[in-house]
Amino acid sequence: PVADRLMRLALLLLCLACGPAGAVETKVLKDIAYKDDVISQTPYEQERCKLDLTLPADAKGFPTYVWFYGGGLKNGGKDLDSEYCAEIRESLARAGVAVVTPDYRLSPKAKYPAYVDDAAAAFAWTVKHIAAHGGDPRKVFIGGHSAGGYLALLVAMDPERLKPHGLTLGSVAGIAQVSGQVFNHYTVREERGQARYGITSDEAAPAFHIRKSLPPILTIYAQNDMLSRAEENMFFVTTLKAAGHTENYSMRIDDRDHGTVGHNIRNADDPARLAILNFIAKQSANR
Repeated sequence: PVADRLMRLALLLLCLACGPAGAVETKVLKDIAYKDDVISQTPYEQERCKLDLTLPADAKGFPTYVWFYGGGLKNGGKDLDSEYCAEIRESLARAGVAVVTPDYRLSPKAKYPAYVDDAAAAFAWTVKHIAAHGGDPRKVFIGGHSAGGYLALLVAMDPERLKPHGLTLGSVAGIAQVSGQVFNHYTVREERGQARYGITSDEAAPAFHIRKSLPPILTIYAQNDMLSRAEENMFFVTTLKAAGHTENYSMRIDDRDHGTVGHNIRNADDPARLAILNFIAKQSANR
């Protein structure tokens, strides 16, 4: 109860600080290719591997949040109204956090690990280029909603994902994921000819990579999340704790379902939005 009251107080103070009176101007850079080796890419890869960068205008040293939308690894796009990417990135950037929203290849046109490789490349691009736009490369966070949360967790928990880019898990300032799948994603299972709801955990599952020495993690899920997803996230949080991971935070958002727990982050007073901003502020101070 005391911890809950302190969290609510912190969110209230953050809400006051990040509301309309404290909002900053923003600017958006569209359709930046985040992979350099154009010759080796397929046309589909060249089409999809682009990102938008939303910046707090005239700011320096700000943190950056790489945000992956959901869609079951089969659907979605940074420019689709149904994903609310434009509104989410604008909302967070007004609070002083730059937001990177990448597109990535989708199944069945691409199969595992293509979309994970894309997510890692987008994160690596951000670390390597954000300083040129005024941001602090030591303060690059990663997250997403649903399938986007799954991608963020894999990139930031498995050191093999970032190694090809010359980065380590130490390059990740923190993970703030919303209702991500922590076992093998059901689309990955389908690609392998396995049952959609059969529980498996191998290198394609964030849960497989749980250990003590991971970046700070914030896990958010909904009271009325999709069947088994809330429980999956609770398992993830408790197993991190069992492994000795101390920078491990979680929040259940009441009166939200699987869609609204992510999409409502665009709203200034949304508790998930405020928790993400609070997490980024705290972990940025530690960097």
